[in-house]
Amino acid sequence: MIKEKRPIIIDTDPGIDDAVALSIALNHPELDVQLLTTVAGNVNVHKTTENTLKLVSFFEKQVPVAKGCDKPLLIQLEDSAEIHGESGMDGYDFPKATAKALDIHAVEAMKDCILSSSEPITLVPIAALTNIALLLSMYPETKQNIKEIVMMGGSLSRGNTNTSAEFNTYVDPHAAQIVFQSGIPIVMVGLDVTSTALLTKNETEKIKAFGKVGNMFYSLFQHYRGGSLQTGLKMHDVCAIAYLTDPDLFTVQETFIEIALDGPAAGATVADLKMKYHDSTNATACLDIDIPAFQKWVVSNLEKIN
Repeated sequence: MIKEKRPIIIDTDPGIDDAVALSIALNHPELDVQLLTTVAGNVNVHKTTENTLKLVSFFEKQVPVAKGCDKPLLIQLEDSAEIHGESGMDGYDFPKATAKALDIHAVEAMKDCILSSSEPITLVPIAALTNIALLLSMYPETKQNIKEIVMMGGSLSRGNTNTSAEFNTYVDPHAAQIVFQSGIPIVMVGLDVTSTALLTKNETEKIKAFGKVGNMFYSLFQHYRGGSLQTGLKMHDVCAIAYLTDPDLFTVQETFIEIALDGPAAGATVADLKMKYHDSTNATACLDIDIPAFQKWVVSNLEKIN
């Protein structure tokens, strides 16, 4: 029995692991990517938009792309070019993008897409939550047609910026606070889980053999500093896409999560796992992932693209 496609909007900042996530989502038979929106994060928003357009053009898809916010709501942008390279997708010489960005801001594009959809949309932010926070603040009526938010971000343990915060929530903690207080069902696939979701040399050698797509990814992998080809590459953002199609890969728990806004823990996602301080939950937190099954899932989905 063929499943109906799930309509989604992906908010992204490519980024090499974003590129893998987008590639699988754009080609997955169970996902209907209705819109791609971009935000400043791994690199500036002009580069993240250009990278998204290059990927859409590479796969010859007709998915609209809209450029979003160029900075966080209240603080200065700190990018992650040292991990993803100066362009955000260093390592592969993509042809010039044939796709063009929409003439409207990402927040407006999301609002139009959500309100015109005949069924609820799932938002999939794999970047800072700036665009999502503005959407929910400016157009609260969109909440009625949002099924859930499945995000890569946050952490239930240590961070990769300051001691406690994961990059996406660290970049714009005030946006994260708005999203977590929105009342919309949220699934948080955090750094403590995604850091274990590695592609080892075994998987990357298989991917390398997948023709044009495999060559593109293997070239990017050689320039990705989220691990290495020898020790394993961290597929952070890919985990959010995996959750959409195969949630059984993950162990989860309902909890309440709040955001630290300043000080040495700014951007930290603080979870009340024992529900000692809150009467109700506001998120589903991923606690663990079946790593061998995830690795097979990634390789299988990339192979099917050819």
